[in-house]
Amino acid sequence: MSPEKKLAELGFQLPAPIAPLASYVPVQRTGNLLHISGQLPLDSDGLRKGQLGDNVGVEEAQKAAQLCALNILGQIKSSANVDLGDIKQFIKLSIFVASTDDFFEHHLVANGASDLIGEVFGDKGKHARAAVGVPSLPLGAVVEIEAIVEVFN
Repeated sequence: MSPEKKLAELGFQLPAPIAPLASYVPVQRTGNLLHISGQLPLDSDGLRKGQLGDNVGVEEAQKAAQLCALNILGQIKSSANVDLGDIKQFIKLSIFVASTDDFFEHHLVANGASDLIGEVFGDKGKHARAAVGVPSLPLGAVVEIEAIVEVFN
């Protein structure tokens, strides 16, 4: 089953790519590796904002992380002009979670993105990962995720 059909089966829709909000490119390709710039949890309903341990719960942040993952896929398809079926392997996700200094469940928030990628891509979705707590993110976002993805020629 194609990744886009699997997304639809799971109740998700591939979003249109979001233009960069500062001075960077959304995707940089080197050989068969795509480096996808940090994606925020932003869609037509707006930006998911807040801070874990203060005004956002884990489940809400997991959904924000899923939205970041969907935005990564949108950038791969539209900005990099790569069909999602041409993904060979997700290499790494770096997940930044806005949180208070006494919040310690960043890994659970990160699972929102990791689990979605795994469901859609199976073994190709298995990746290395960092889940890092930070006091704030651009525009007040609750989560930001960057990715490294290997593609076929």
